[in-house]
Amino acid sequence: MAGQTEKSDEEFFAERGFGLKIGFGERPALIVIDMLKAFTDPDRMLGADLDAEIEAIVPLLDAAHERDIPVVFSTVIYEDDDLRDAGIWALKQKGVVTLKAGDDGVEVDSRLDFRPGDTLLVKKYASCFYGTDIVSRLMAHGVDTLIITGCTTSGCVRATAVDACQVGFRPMVVREAVGDRSQAAHDQSLFDLNAKYADVVSLDEALQYLSTIGHNRPAASG
Repeated sequence: MAGQTEKSDEEFFAERGFGLKIGFGERPALIVIDMLKAFTDPDRMLGADLDAEIEAIVPLLDAAHERDIPVVFSTVIYEDDDLRDAGIWALKQKGVVTLKAGDDGVEVDSRLDFRPGDTLLVKKYASCFYGTDIVSRLMAHGVDTLIITGCTTSGCVRATAVDACQVGFRPMVVREAVGDRSQAAHDQSLFDLNAKYADVVSLDEALQYLSTIGHNRPAASG
């Protein structure tokens, strides 16, 4: 690219004013995107090895549950036998056949603590905001910050983070808690998200934030 040959991408983007910090807000929600058996089992068509990402999500779930912070899990479920409800996407990737209603692939990975009080958001496409009621759910809790985890970084995580920014939530993508089938796609997506749409934060930063935020905990009586 002209004018950029002697500078790294990081230097070039910083010089142009990209990558400013949004910062955490006051009322967070934690979202776990598509950590389903279809995606977390590397032997399945859509699967990848996401063991490390699951390990990173576990303490985030523990902190959110302990602090009464809203938790949203997303899944992808197609109910039409001919995958008509997958639209054009069904033409692009064969793996959507593993996301049919009734298939265990649409179930949240059992290593994650999905509790009855958590929200299960059913979607058809990449973004958790497209064709769902997530905005009204988050607004009902007064949420201003979305702690983003899950898969895949270049697909549903990226789409959700971009839409969160566009709708007015502060997207905080936890680096260790998002994963992809492609390391190159993962790295590039995190770079681009951090430059333009979200803050990419460490697991330690996210845990420290969740451990100190108290606005969603009911006030102590007496």
